[in-house]
Amino acid sequence: MIILGIDPGTAITGFGVIAHEGNHLRRITYGVVRTEAGLALASRLSRIYRQIQTIIQEYRPEVVAVEELFFNKNVRTALAVGQARGVILLAAETAGLETVEYTPLQVKQAVVGYGRAEKQQVQEMVRMLLCLPEIPKPDDAADALAIAICHAHSRKLSKVCY
Repeated sequence: MIILGIDPGTAITGFGVIAHEGNHLRRITYGVVRTEAGLALASRLSRIYRQIQTIIQEYRPEVVAVEELFFNKNVRTALAVGQARGVILLAAETAGLETVEYTPLQVKQAVVGYGRAEKQQVQEMVRMLLCLPEIPKPDDAADALAIAICHAHSRKLSKVCY
């Protein structure tokens, strides 16, 4: 199964594509979709939508795992991230893909085994679980891989490097 994990944002949306074959987890690709701060929100959302469509077309995931919006003290930021999540969910639905959502707590629990883990701990476990030589950069891409791993673990997969 190919899983696309997404860490939504309007400035930077992280994505990570992993595969599982039997009990194996393997990184396929990861990166970010960036939008410039000076662009109108509608243009930023359009760019995110088009880029996610392109990633879906290129890597053909069977499921899209997206981080749920968590409480944010800045209401404007929360609304913008919510709108980014909306176009991501629309891209997945338009492609006929199953979507699943996970809270940051669920992601940390699935990847590290502790729901209050620090960001560095999660990133190091992503590196180890995918047998990568270094922690994926930028952080948004590592977070997206963690979301994909969370979904893989929710499907009772175990880590075996090869």
